[in-house]
Amino acid sequence: MSSRLNLDEEVRLYSTNAEREKYGLLATLFGIIVALEYLERAYVRDSVPASEYSPACTRLLSQYKTMLKLVSDDVPSIEQFMARYRMDHPAALHRIQVGVPATVEHSSEAGPETAKWVAETTQNFITFVDALKLRLRAKDQLHPILQELVTSYARFKGSKDWEGRSKMVGWLITLNGMKASEELTEEQARQLSFDIEHAYAEFFRSLSGKDGDT
Repeated sequence: MSSRLNLDEEVRLYSTNAEREKYGLLATLFGIIVALEYLERAYVRDSVPASEYSPACTRLLSQYKTMLKLVSDDVPSIEQFMARYRMDHPAALHRIQVGVPATVEHSSEAGPETAKWVAETTQNFITFVDALKLRLRAKDQLHPILQELVTSYARFKGSKDWEGRSKMVGWLITLNGMKASEELTEEQARQLSFDIEHAYAEFFRSLSGKDGDT
C-alpha cells in the first residue's frame, strides 16, 4: 500500500546536509542583495547620512563578494541569479557592478588632507600602471588595486567631472563582471593602460590649475 501524502508535512528543498548548506548560502546572498537595494534607495532619499551609508555599503559589498565565492558553482553571474529568482533590484545590481559605495563613485568633496591624498593617489596610479607593465591580467590581481585607486581619486573636488573617473569606473564594472581567475585580453589591457595614463595626466592637469586645492 502506497504511503499517503501528508499535506501538513513541511516540504524540504534539500535531502542532504550539503544541499541544506547550499540553499542556506543562496538565501544569504539573496538577503544581501535585498539589503543593498534598500540601503541604496534610503541613501538617495537622504534617509541615511553618508557617514552611516558608506560603512554599511562597504560591509554589504564585502559580504556579497565572500558569498559569491562560496556559491560560484551555482551562480555563474549575479545577473543570472537575480533573473532566476525574479529579483527586481536595479540599484543593488548597479552598486554590485561598480563595486564601491556611491560616496566614492560620486564624491566631489575636497578636505584638509588634500596634499596627503595627492601623494596617495599618485602612488596608486603608479602601482596600477606597474601592475599592467608586469603583465598582470587576472581580475583578482587588478581589481583590488584599481578599486583603491578609484577610491583615492574620488576624494578630489571636481573629480566627478573628470573624464578619467568615468573610464576607471567603467573598468571597475568590467572587472567586477569577471571571475576571479579570468584575465583581460591583450587588447583590453592595452586600452586600460591608455585610459589610466590619460586619467593620470588629467589628474595632474586639474590639480595644477587649482593651487588652492593642492
